[in-house]
Amino acid sequence: MLLIAILIPALSFFLRGKIFHAILCIILQLTLIGWLPAAIWAVVSLSNARAERRTDRIVRAMRERR
Repeated sequence: MLLIAILIPALSFFLRGKIFHAILCIILQLTLIGWLPAAIWAVVSLSNARAERRTDRIVRAMRERR
């Protein structure tokens, strides 16, 4: 998924169900220098989503221990 986020940033958003973000990413990619910021945005977004899932798993595990 990381490779997709770097090579085709808009597809990364589409695959994660963020349609509005994908459309904005496509518009950004259409500019001459927009591909690099779009790729960085997609990678950071993917990283944040992974961190959020990891945090949710930790919180659920802590609640189950009580």
